[in-house]
Amino acid sequence: MSDHEQQQAAPRRGKVLEALERAERKVFTRPAPKSAKAQMKFLLTRAKGSTTALAERLGVSRRTVERYRAGKLTTPQKRLQAVLVEETESEWQPQVRAQARAQASTSRGMMVEVTAYFGFTCTGSSDDGRERQITTDISPFYVKQILALQEAGATEEDLHPIVAEAITESYFTEWGTRADGLRADFTAVSKISFRF
Repeated sequence: MSDHEQQQAAPRRGKVLEALERAERKVFTRPAPKSAKAQMKFLLTRAKGSTTALAERLGVSRRTVERYRAGKLTTPQKRLQAVLVEETESEWQPQVRAQARAQASTSRGMMVEVTAYFGFTCTGSSDDGRERQITTDISPFYVKQILALQEAGATEEDLHPIVAEAITESYFTEWGTRADGLRADFTAVSKISFRF
């Protein structure tokens, strides 16, 4: 299988992982480079000037990288444009991103807004499962676990239980003050966003 076919076969990132990445990008203090030339120049600095390494990372030829850097090519195809934006934003302002993650996992926590199907298990009675739209704070304890899983390369399915547990703790049981023993699981996530 060629590199191009492997890139095409790569699974799409899940909604929770994408929401975490969007939340990190909202804390940027300066906008990331927008033009293909500026993005290439930035990514080359991150690749320590290696056009070969950057070409492999982007899935293009070394010559293509050189042409964009020199300004001979200016309008990338859709796939390359998406990769350039993704790679640039994933490398942009790492200290700002790290500071926001550290504050969220130690003191501030995070806000989550989710629309998903929530099902329940409980000792006693509970509402039947249904789609709900919930906005609630997540404590630093859970934020730390979620971010650690994300950094370890967790899949969407790995993140769902911990996010559901965090929402249960803050929203459904109100930090342990009611509905003792309730456990909520969510599936069919139609919308989710986080705020640091």
